[in-house]
Amino acid sequence: MSVKSVTHVNFQGDARAALHFYQSVCGGDIAVVTYKDAGNVQDPADADNVMWGQVVAASGFHVMAYDVPSQLPWNRGENSFFVSLRGDTAQEVTAYWEKLSVGATIVQPLAPAQWAPLYGMLRDRFGVTWVVDVVSEYHG
Repeated sequence: MSVKSVTHVNFQGDARAALHFYQSVCGGDIAVVTYKDAGNVQDPADADNVMWGQVVAASGFHVMAYDVPSQLPWNRGENSFFVSLRGDTAQEVTAYWEKLSVGATIVQPLAPAQWAPLYGMLRDRFGVTWVVDVVSEYHG
C-alpha cells in the first residue's frame, strides 16, 4: 500500500489559467471539469469555473486546482502553503525556474545554498509561492 500527496491549489476564477500556465512550465496532460460539466452549478456565474482540475506530467509533476464557489469565503492568504518543485540537475531546475519566473515576484533568487546546489523561491503571477531546488543529500 502507498500514499501520494499532491498539492491542491485553490483559486476564485483563475484555476483554468493557472493550470494552463503550470502545464506550459512542466508539460504534461491537463484535465478540467467545470461546475457545469459536473451538473453542480449553484451560481450561474460559476458555471464555467473549474470544479476539479489537474496537470500530470511524466516527470512526476502533479498539481490539482479548483475555483472556490463564489458563495464560499476565499482569501488567498499569506504563506498558507508553498509548492515544492525539486529536480535532479541544475539544468532541469533552471529551466522550470525561468518559465515560472515570468510575471513572478522573486522572493529568493535561484542560487547555490548551504543545503542545496540550487535553491530559489518565487511568488508566481497567480500568487502561488514556489520553492525550487536541486535535490541533495541532507547532512545534518
